[in-house]
Amino acid sequence: MQLHGSICALVTPFDACEQLDLHALDRLLDWHLASGTHGLVLAGSTGEAALLDDDEYRLLIAHSVLRMAGRMPIIAGIGSPSTRKTLDYARIAAEAGADAVLAVTPYYVRPTQHGLIAHYLHLAVESVLPIILYNVPGRTGCDLLPNTVAALAAHPNIIGVKEASAEPERMAALLMLQSANFAVLSGDDPTALHAMNAGAKGTISVAANVAPRAFALMCESALSAHPATHMAAVELNTKLRGLYAVLGLESNPIPAKWALHRLGHIDAIHRLPLTPLSAQHHDAIDECLAALASIDAAPAS
Repeated sequence: MQLHGSICALVTPFDACEQLDLHALDRLLDWHLASGTHGLVLAGSTGEAALLDDDEYRLLIAHSVLRMAGRMPIIAGIGSPSTRKTLDYARIAAEAGADAVLAVTPYYVRPTQHGLIAHYLHLAVESVLPIILYNVPGRTGCDLLPNTVAALAAHPNIIGVKEASAEPERMAALLMLQSANFAVLSGDDPTALHAMNAGAKGTISVAANVAPRAFALMCESALSAHPATHMAAVELNTKLRGLYAVLGLESNPIPAKWALHRLGHIDAIHRLPLTPLSAQHHDAIDECLAALASIDAAPAS
């Protein structure tokens, strides 16, 4: 599977009873298909995976796979402090029809780099789905270092890495490992264009939830072989900076869900301990959405 472009880390919509809202999910899936999104991550950190039970996790992925019907890659988020439980999620994702899994580093337990190598190699051997490594130290308390990625990148069942660090030196070190069989993806929207200009294949994005068409066009322009399109990527990225800023006003995915609610796609429902966006930030979201209206005009289904 070739990883490239705008891969949206999709929010998980809930209804007023805090159950999966499959009708809203269908609207989101259809919107992304119409907007040119290149792939979707289901049940990642943006998808509130930690707040789903196993049956909901299976249903979320299986329903999305059925809806997309092969028209867009579906990547399932997996992760746990336990290697054994992470593999259980990988098996559920495979049974549900996912195309690959995004495996976040084991959080809270803080394994050594040697432990991370053992963890991912065990997943790579046992999982029937290809694995994308995922490093987001700010959420997990665990940092997957470039030398550790280098020890894993040659395994045929490990096909890429999502790096959420904004450090250009970190991205440069990872790009040295990129090959036809191993893709480097940005996991940080504000620095995604810089990463793609440096050689990254794409971005697993939160911002793509709110402006899927504009973000997909920005990625396509950045990845184009034609130098003239790079200026278009810079212009789009400049217009998206306000979105990047407001999506960091509170913990992800709180601002993204509120923005999607204001756009009429979902209800702004979370499960505790997450709560809806504080009222003091509502105007900032509305102002941002008004500014984006001219560059993200793909209609909702």
